[in-house]
Amino acid sequence: MKLSQAGKMAFSAVLSNKLRSFLTMLGIIIGVMAVILLISLVQGASNTVTSELDELGGDQLIVSITDQHKRMTLREAESFADLPGVEYVSPVLSGNGTAKALGNSTDVTVNGITASYSDVQGFDLVSGRTISQTDNDFRLNVCIVGQTVASDLFGGTDILGNTLRLMGRDYRIIGLLEEKERTMVSDENATIYIPLTNAQRLLKNVNVGTFYVAGEEGASLSDVRRELNAKLSEKYSDEDSYMVVNMADVMDIIDRVMGTLGLLLAAIAAISLVVGGIGIMNIMLVSVTERTREIGIRKAIGAQKSDIVVQFMIESVVISLIGGVIGLCISQGILSIINILRPGYHFMISPDVAGIALGFSILVGVVFGIYPANKAASLKPINALRYE
Repeated sequence: MKLSQAGKMAFSAVLSNKLRSFLTMLGIIIGVMAVILLISLVQGASNTVTSELDELGGDQLIVSITDQHKRMTLREAESFADLPGVEYVSPVLSGNGTAKALGNSTDVTVNGITASYSDVQGFDLVSGRTISQTDNDFRLNVCIVGQTVASDLFGGTDILGNTLRLMGRDYRIIGLLEEKERTMVSDENATIYIPLTNAQRLLKNVNVGTFYVAGEEGASLSDVRRELNAKLSEKYSDEDSYMVVNMADVMDIIDRVMGTLGLLLAAIAAISLVVGGIGIMNIMLVSVTERTREIGIRKAIGAQKSDIVVQFMIESVVISLIGGVIGLCISQGILSIINILRPGYHFMISPDVAGIALGFSILVGVVFGIYPANKAASLKPINALRYE
């Protein structure tokens, strides 16, 4: 018997009992959905976190001072730029406050930065300029604002040269940032950047708790990290007083953890496919019983055992494959809805995940269709024709 003919007979058998076929597929549909959704959600979350960490500085080192009694001054932090392999050092002083203008007010994050911040972290400006060394030298009351700050306070983005009041002090706006998506780490749209020396007075904090270090082109961050640790150990005898983080290492760890988690969840979800396969085996056994006389007639007119096996195997695979395709389509719809509700994330079904899910569903159809197909092919024609 030709495969095309066997395929037509399999589709005919599936369509002749639509409700039963759908209920049989339901286990495969749920199993494929579970596999695809869990893996896609883990991959999407991993990509989002990695992207956000990369924006923070995937090729940089972050130094945090945790000793509350022996803090670091701005001059000490900037002196790390003299270490071998270091190109830029960017101290940051952060706090929270309220900004007011034209009778409006909004809560903001205040970041005190130096001129090197734009070299290390990068600034995406719509208009204006960045904080300069002169701004820091003279502690000028100037600021760069995010899009949310501009719209909340002024109702628009044509704001250069305007003045806002930040925590009781007037600041002239010299720059406007491009709008960015809010991340799990920060919301740059609701951030105001001012000279770090000015922020020390505004936030009443002369110490630097965090600074970013960018290595020279071609320099090894591992070597730079060793130099940083060596110099920090001269000031702090206790290694718990400071922490040097390589963002590239953090991203590698997150990738490994998310990869392991994805495999674990996929293995758990695959159990649903196995349960669906048991359902296929059950319904195929029922089908063999119902079509015993048909099998006997086919054998009596010359059908080979292989013909019967192929017919029932194809029928099992068709049920499994259709269930897999439906599960794939539903999964894509669910992920699209999540992307609309949570625009900060980008969940999608990768071709590899889709291929694995559909391949596994076909494998389930083959494995759990073998026994019913062999049972049907093993029937003796005389007994099958006598079956009532």
